[in-house]
Amino acid sequence: MARSKTYSEAISLLNTCQSNAATIEAIRKSGGRLNDHAVAEMHDYLRKIGYKPDDLNQLNVVHITGTKGKGSTSAFTERILRTHIPNGKIGLYTSPHLCAVRERIRINGEPISEESFAKYFFEVWEKLENDPKALTPQTPQFPIYFRLLTLLAFHVFLSERITATVLEVGIGGLYDSTNIVPKPIVTGITSLGLDHTAVLGNTIEEIARNKAGIYKKGVPALSVVQDQGGEVLNEVAEKNGAPFEVIQTIPSTPLGLPGAHQLINASLAVALSSKFLSIQKYTFNSPTDSRIIPESFIKPLAETRWPGRCQQVKQGEITWLLDGAHTIESLRSCAEWAFDGEKKPNVLIFNCSGGRAGESLLNELLETGSKKKGISKEELGKQFDTIIFCTNVTYTDGHFKSDLDAKAIDPNDLSHLITQNALRDSWIKLNPSFNPEDVHAVASIQHAIKIVRDLGQKQVLVAGSLHLVGGVMEVAGLQDALSMV
Repeated sequence: MARSKTYSEAISLLNTCQSNAATIEAIRKSGGRLNDHAVAEMHDYLRKIGYKPDDLNQLNVVHITGTKGKGSTSAFTERILRTHIPNGKIGLYTSPHLCAVRERIRINGEPISEESFAKYFFEVWEKLENDPKALTPQTPQFPIYFRLLTLLAFHVFLSERITATVLEVGIGGLYDSTNIVPKPIVTGITSLGLDHTAVLGNTIEEIARNKAGIYKKGVPALSVVQDQGGEVLNEVAEKNGAPFEVIQTIPSTPLGLPGAHQLINASLAVALSSKFLSIQKYTFNSPTDSRIIPESFIKPLAETRWPGRCQQVKQGEITWLLDGAHTIESLRSCAEWAFDGEKKPNVLIFNCSGGRAGESLLNELLETGSKKKGISKEELGKQFDTIIFCTNVTYTDGHFKSDLDAKAIDPNDLSHLITQNALRDSWIKLNPSFNPEDVHAVASIQHAIKIVRDLGQKQVLVAGSLHLVGGVMEVAGLQDALSMV
């Protein structure tokens, strides 16, 4: 059958490359360290689509990893570079997406069009199709989802002759599919914490060693001040021959992204951008003291957008408070933002992946929120009148929007709402006086939005999962809030 080569066909083929729940579980059980073939396989896939690793140096890469804030740091960095490179084309590669896969590949802040995505996707797909010989017997002909998107991003950015590229690592660093650029311009690591431990290791030190894998010989290697793991970053940088520098926090300045923690991310972005612009010989007034923000950076920092993270969107009677926070630390920051000042959420839509302990996440939200408001946890719980725990399935008929399809969810968990009912029990346990009839466990985001629409004027906090936030933005019609421009 002849291919139509449309965006929707591209997304369908891309979705065949997702790892399913069973594969992910097998990786976890095997102790899950990412295999040593990962980088060699990426090199082989890159060769198949017609490039050599050295070609990627033309992209002028700022490579960013870390546990917390790597996306925000990427957004700040992209905005500063876009402001300082007039007539340039700034590529930004991030993950995950909220509503559409093409959000992961942006040029000058805008996702590439459906037409561009489809055109470049089929160029990559057909080259892989025509060269089926695998590197090892275990290597699939088509790379898994994230690797395929990374190859696509490289192909798009090289074809479009991008001036500078802000490249966010997927998971970790050392074995990540983005880590095949031989010589980035500058590399940076945001705050470290415990996440993806099945893959990266169970201690901050192990995680630091993996993340520091992005440090390259002769390339400035930056890091924010770390509570733990900083000495490991320094050690790996030295071993790799990368000049290492710890970045101090900049003085307080207006930021486009709310939350006290964003000052740390902005500090790294300022340092990465300063290094990049200096090395690439772009003019800007660089203060002699690195703790002072260059004057021309102040406006882009204040104008930075990063959708779905501490984002407030007004829609008729409803004020949406959207934050994809999914770890204890990020939920703490989320609560500090969501219960600040005039904001007073009275509806919660929440989900988290089964592996993450739901009760501790909900408890963090209540504990931090109550401190912020200066009331007890029980009083804060009573400020809510409706709580909805839903799956990340998009529609009531059980289907996902194609861009949001997630094969990583255990179908058994979904059909029985195991995670959602466990979350419901946790909420009732944490708020014993809450009316259980107002705590819903529902099968889709569309179910959740229907409940909200019937409530009238509300402030709705959506948290626990970026996939959930993206699905809510899709179903509730908040796509206009996705722009970074």
